Amino acid sequence: MSGSLVLVATPIGNLGDLSPRAVAELRAADVIAAEDTRRTRTLLTHAGIPAAGRLRAVHAHNEHAEGERIVALVRDGSRVVYVSDAGTPGVSDPGERLVRACVEAGLTVEVVPGPSAVLAALVVSGLPTTPFVFEGFLARKGGARTDRIVAMRSTPATTVLFEAPLRVAATLAELRDALGAGRRAVVARELTKLHEEVRRGTLAELADAVAANPTRGEYVIVIGPAVRDDTEISVADGEISSALERALAAGASRRDAAAGVAAQLGVA
Repeated sequence: MSGSLVLVATPIGNLGDLSPRAVAELRAADVIAAEDTRRTRTLLTHAGIPAAGRLRAVHAHNEHAEGERIVALVRDGSRVVYVSDAGTPGVSDPGERLVRACVEAGLTVEVVPGPSAVLAALVVSGLPTTPFVFEGFLARKGGARTDRIVAMRSTPATTVLFEAPLRVAATLAELRDALGAGRRAVVARELTKLHEEVRRGTLAELADAVAANPTRGEYVIVIGPAVRDDTEISVADGEISSALERALAAGASRRDAAAGVAAQLGVA
């Protein structure tokens, strides 16, 4: 009989959020694959679960290679639990490739749901929760970053993204300049932890507040949906095409022309 790969969500800060079902799965697992075995060992100790030689490191740098070994273990009947450092595996954390490898091999994949910084920030934000878009971490620079930010100008959904503490002030300033100073947003820091902080306001207010008081911690930024002005005149396809042609004729790259025209005409 085949075993299973079981994705287990772990606390994003407060160890009290480890569910009884998560504890049971960790205790019963034949193998515990972990993004960071040191952090997982601490979690196991807190829950009174012996590691018993079951820990195996599976992280972003070895997930492809380790995936083959995990598939073999599951196929041979092992129950393999996978945990990331915090939250739900596979969401801006390793685990996605592992799941895909097992699915492609026709093996069983299960999930023990639980803590998620994405959903925690979304529901506490006070902004519309449906629909929402999760961007994860934006590219640090270049066209890929610009494209995603420009797309947010007109997206009708609430957008959730992660940011590192050393870059959050600069990112908020960039979002303010690109999306408008009055766009509603929320900055959530250290969710579920002792120094949890949730700031609500406009992008201009939040950019100023974070720049004036930079604080370390895990950050989630939630941006409200674009509000369409009913008086706005729709942009015809021909107008977009003409603007693109002019930008290309002026020497802009296709990527820069698309981003520039989108910003100029207020389209996605």
